[in-house]
Amino acid sequence: MKKKVVIPILVFIILLLAGVGILTYYLFEQKEQNKEMQALAELDKKEMENEYQRFANQYSEMKTQISNDSIIAQLTKEQERTQQLLNELRQVKSNDAREIARLKRELATVRAVLRSYVLEIDSLNRLNQNLTAENTRIKGEYEAANRQIEGLSTEKQNLSEKVAIAAQLDAININMSLRDKRGRSTSKMKKAKTLQVDFSIAKNVTATNGMRTLYVRIVSPTGTVLGGAGTFPYENKNLQASMKKTVEYGGAQTNVTTYWNIDQALVAGSYQVSIFAEGNMIGSRSFTFN
Repeated sequence: MKKKVVIPILVFIILLLAGVGILTYYLFEQKEQNKEMQALAELDKKEMENEYQRFANQYSEMKTQISNDSIIAQLTKEQERTQQLLNELRQVKSNDAREIARLKRELATVRAVLRSYVLEIDSLNRLNQNLTAENTRIKGEYEAANRQIEGLSTEKQNLSEKVAIAAQLDAININMSLRDKRGRSTSKMKKAKTLQVDFSIAKNVTATNGMRTLYVRIVSPTGTVLGGAGTFPYENKNLQASMKKTVEYGGAQTNVTTYWNIDQALVAGSYQVSIFAEGNMIGSRSFTFN
C-alpha cells in the first residue's frame, strides 16, 4: 500500500522539478534579451546626449567668432534652449520611450536650427570677403578689413566641422505596416506575410549628393532582432540589420520603402524601428501591433 502512494509522489516531484527548470531557463533567456534591448537604448540616449552637448559647445564657439550683436543674442537663446533639453535628457531614463522620442524630435529641430546659422554665417563670410576686396584702396579700411579676414579664416576652419554635422541625414515620416500575401494592408498578424517599413530622407542642401546605403533594424517585443540583412557598424560594434537598401540621394526629400519577409511567428506588442546611415542613427520610432 505504501509503495503505491510513494510512486505518485515521486512522479509529482519529478514533474515539479522539470517545471522549475523550464521556468528558470525562460526567465534567463528573457533577462538576456532585455539586457540587449536596454543596451541599445542606452547607446541611443548616450549618442543623443553627445550631440546635444556638441551643439551647445558649437554655439559658444560661433559667438566668439562673430561681432553681430543681433546674431549673438539669437545664438545665446538657442544655446540656452539646447542646454535645457540636454538637462532634461540626462534626467530621463533610457527606457522611457515617450520622453526619448520627444527629445529625439527636439534634437532634430536643434540640428536644423544650427544648420541654418551655419549657412547664415557662411554667407556673411563670403559677403565680408567681397567687401574686403573693395576696401583695400583705403588704408584705414584695409587694415580693419584685414583683421576681419584673419578672424574669418579661423571661423571658416571651425565651420568645416559644423557643416559636416549639418550634412547628416534625417529619416522622417517613419511607418511600419503589415501586408498579407497579396500585398494588401492588414491589421491581423496571423495573416501578415511581410513587414513594410516606409520613410523619407529629409531635404538637406548641405549633404553630399550620391549613393547612400540605408539600414533598417527592427527589434521585436521580446528584444530579438528581426535579422536577415547582415550587419553594419555602429558605436564601435556591429549590429544586425533587418533590411538594407541603397538609394541615390540628391539633396531633395527622398522616399524609401523596404520589406521584411515574415518567416517566423510574430508576437503582439511594441516593435522598435531604427534607421541607420553612414554610422549614425538617423531616425527611430516604435509601433504596437495587437
